[in-house]
Amino acid sequence: MLDLKLDCRHFRGDKPCRHHCLCDGCAHYEPMGTRILVVKLDAIGDVARTTTLLRPLRERYAPCHITWLVAPPGLELVSGHPLVEVALPYEAASLERLRVERFDLVLSLDKTSRACSVAMSVRAITKLGFGLSEFGTVFPLDEKAEYAFRLGLDDELKFRQNQRTYQDVIFEVCGLTYTGEEYELPLTPEDRAFARAFAAGAGLGSDVPIVGLNMGGGAMFAHKMWDAPEAAAFARLMMQRRPCKVLLFGAERERAKIEAVMRNADGGVISAGLNNSLKQFQALVGLCSVLVGGDSLGMHMALAERVPQVVLFGPTCAQEIDLYGRGEKIVSPLGCCPCYRPSCGRSPSCMQAIAPEKVVEAVERVLERGGVG
Repeated sequence: MLDLKLDCRHFRGDKPCRHHCLCDGCAHYEPMGTRILVVKLDAIGDVARTTTLLRPLRERYAPCHITWLVAPPGLELVSGHPLVEVALPYEAASLERLRVERFDLVLSLDKTSRACSVAMSVRAITKLGFGLSEFGTVFPLDEKAEYAFRLGLDDELKFRQNQRTYQDVIFEVCGLTYTGEEYELPLTPEDRAFARAFAAGAGLGSDVPIVGLNMGGGAMFAHKMWDAPEAAAFARLMMQRRPCKVLLFGAERERAKIEAVMRNADGGVISAGLNNSLKQFQALVGLCSVLVGGDSLGMHMALAERVPQVVLFGPTCAQEIDLYGRGEKIVSPLGCCPCYRPSCGRSPSCMQAIAPEKVVEAVERVLERGGVG
């Protein structure tokens, strides 16, 4: 009978391990230790900031082996991550695999039926976060998840009373204490080389600041970022105030807005491209001296890159965002904010109520102090 070390973190089974040794008498045997499953599927920005958990988890449960189940759009952020042994896309093959595996700890961090049903069906000793009841309803698995659960039900708590960041709340769910842990989204040398090549081709050097302007805001909530007129006005004012280059970010759905800004900003505005991968997007954001934008994926990429920011808040809660002392928040003055509404017919909108002049002044302050707030 073969002497197989199935719990060795190097064992593959279908091919030789990295040491090219058979298990019998191998000097490289390394047990996985505590097996942890992170179920964090949705919202790429939330996936990004959930990486703040990885290092504390590895310290608390050392040695450990982390598997992360994520929706396909966020897989690029987790796959190949040095602190994650296995990254699984949310698809049928992964769910079949998870029916067989056994874990010591499951961290269920999405309050959705599909994520919670996975957490309930996986075999594990301990489960933290959110589960799915026999009635098909989401509920907190223990008292550590109760505050996070209430935030989703109580608008007064979420919109007015709460002063805790997402990280602080999610650490509590996992039985950890948040002490300012940074995002963990390392880039490859190829990603950095891509950004350097773009900068060289676009004439972006170190002679003047690069002011990033992120036009993206996602499709879930209304008015998470300026429309083209306000963005173009900001770009013109910014370039009048000091020599700089304005670098526009956005995806294909922002094409019309980005093209309108470039037409109306009186030159000096450059598009970063509309079809970059997540890691390329992050690397390009890393070129910026400061990034201006809404509560969006671009904001999370700048946090990962330690880029100073001026973040505009309308429909979402500014207090849930930790800028790590690098930048400023500008909250819309309209009394209906935040609202988390998917659509809004109000004019002016919450973002239109944020004057470009005010944002230029904030960018100037951030640049002058090197981003430290």
